[in-house]
Amino acid sequence: MKIATWNVNSIRTRLGHVVDWLSQNHVDVLCMQETKVVDEKFPCAAFEQLGYHLYLSGQKAYNGVAIASREPLEDVSRGFTPILLDVQPDWDEQKRVITGVIHGIRIVNLYVPNGSAVGSEKYEYKLGWLTVLQEYLRSLLLSSPAICMCGDFNIALEDNDIHNSVSTENHIMASEAERQALRDILLLGFADAFRKFTSEGGHYSWWDYRAVSFRRNLGWRIDHHYLTPNLYERAKSCTIDVAPRKLAQPSDHTPVIVEF
Repeated sequence: MKIATWNVNSIRTRLGHVVDWLSQNHVDVLCMQETKVVDEKFPCAAFEQLGYHLYLSGQKAYNGVAIASREPLEDVSRGFTPILLDVQPDWDEQKRVITGVIHGIRIVNLYVPNGSAVGSEKYEYKLGWLTVLQEYLRSLLLSSPAICMCGDFNIALEDNDIHNSVSTENHIMASEAERQALRDILLLGFADAFRKFTSEGGHYSWWDYRAVSFRRNLGWRIDHHYLTPNLYERAKSCTIDVAPRKLAQPSDHTPVIVEF
């Protein structure tokens, strides 16, 4: 089984890129983030023609997550509130979480808030959101021991996940508070699939549109697959496909694929 994650940065803008990629890369599941469209206007037909079932949680112009799966998913839910019944509904106003089960594997597709700038209101929201995510995952683990948590985390956990011309001190997506929040989540029993196979730096999943960052490989690895122990042992590979980032008008992110 192959599961891919890709921040598509507007599915309607990038539809041709995504459909072409799926036609050439026969993944079983594609988790998309930043779809930026309400569910009623999601271009479902293009995916259905390729044989995918779609599960959506979108909003106009911002955020949005979706899962395209070759086989129907079970136990699909959107947001934190179906799992955390006592959580404030405000945490689900932004569409950032969708989950479902395929062949006993629970896939959790996430679009973690960016945070804007260290110390800002959006930064504090990000840290609060990650705290809620930790409790959400803790609840899921009670009934789902096999979890693939993937998506755009907007956090580079280690310095070798970032090109070396960046000073990480108090830098958004690399501040110590963000990293610690993610470490606390991983302590629930998750491991980084990519680092099982690749230890060196220089491998990235996001490049800023500015300063010809992609051509200079000034990237960040912020799109991840985190696996529970049983899935981590079963993982055969985890790769970053940079080809879509080379296209005209690409997403600033590129797909990351884990295979079991």
